[in-house]
Amino acid sequence: MRIKQLFFTLTVVIGFNALLGFQAAAQSNAHNFPNRPVTLVVPFTSGSGSDTIARIMGPKLSEKWKQPVIVDNRAGASGNLGADKVAKATPDGYTLLMAIDTMTMTPAIYKNLPYDPINDLAPISRLAVSTYAMAVNNDVPAKDLNSLLAYLKSKPGQLNYASPGNGTPHHLNMEYLKSLRGLDVVHVPYKGLTGAQTDLIGGQVQLMFATFNSLLPLAKAKKLKMLSVTGAKRSELMPDVPTFTEQGLPEMENMYPWYAVLSPSNTPKDIQDKIFKDFSDVIQMDDVKKQLADSGIFVRLSTSDQLRDIIKTDIDRWKKLVQQANIPLN
Repeated sequence: MRIKQLFFTLTVVIGFNALLGFQAAAQSNAHNFPNRPVTLVVPFTSGSGSDTIARIMGPKLSEKWKQPVIVDNRAGASGNLGADKVAKATPDGYTLLMAIDTMTMTPAIYKNLPYDPINDLAPISRLAVSTYAMAVNNDVPAKDLNSLLAYLKSKPGQLNYASPGNGTPHHLNMEYLKSLRGLDVVHVPYKGLTGAQTDLIGGQVQLMFATFNSLLPLAKAKKLKMLSVTGAKRSELMPDVPTFTEQGLPEMENMYPWYAVLSPSNTPKDIQDKIFKDFSDVIQMDDVKKQLADSGIFVRLSTSDQLRDIIKTDIDRWKKLVQQANIPLN
């Protein structure tokens, strides 16, 4: 009996010491984090908002951490490839997802996601927000939103709109607009933003609903026409472009993209807290805020709990919209 009691006591002591050792190691890892390169996974191509944020913040984070920060563009499947890579990565903070609100839309349109956006990813912070815009090829005979809608109505099923993929904001927001105005426009999904924009400029597709920041340089270069923006007011970067509300579509006013950073779900909390603090410090630097604002992206930080609520709320909202608009599932 004494031998059994001794064995039990030793087992408890060893287990307790192992737990203390694990906790101490986690704390030590957070204290020393990072001590090797960190990868920021961008689930879309270059030129996207999440890519812009990653490439502006990356050098600043590298300077702060004294470690390389690698931007890894993993475009495809409407952001699912990049998100899945992070969801399945080692939960140590060295692989982070630079997400856009697409991650709340794909659950509504994909029958079988390779990851669970609620349980497989840990929300760290929303970083910024932007707006959306409607753009058309220069040959489209429309000078504003209403003349575009009239043109689309006159050619049912004959015109095409581009998106970076099924289940992206570009896709779902355009389908929502179609449902509001009874439009018949054909969806052409691409494997990323770059191809969609290239064909919009080339005239293979006639229009596109996309993030304001991604369309801004093309509109300024007169490679396409920007006809309308979401939000309550016009952008100071393109003050001649009216809002959807000004042109009779107030339902589109509150459509805006948000950008966030997430880690694998089991990343230790103290490491998540360290990442939150360092990202918050960097993105609030004056020069970083200015670079982002010049691209049409504005800093809007949140806590991890607030981001978790945003994700859950948006997932429910988009599921309802997809059902109401009868958008086919993939």
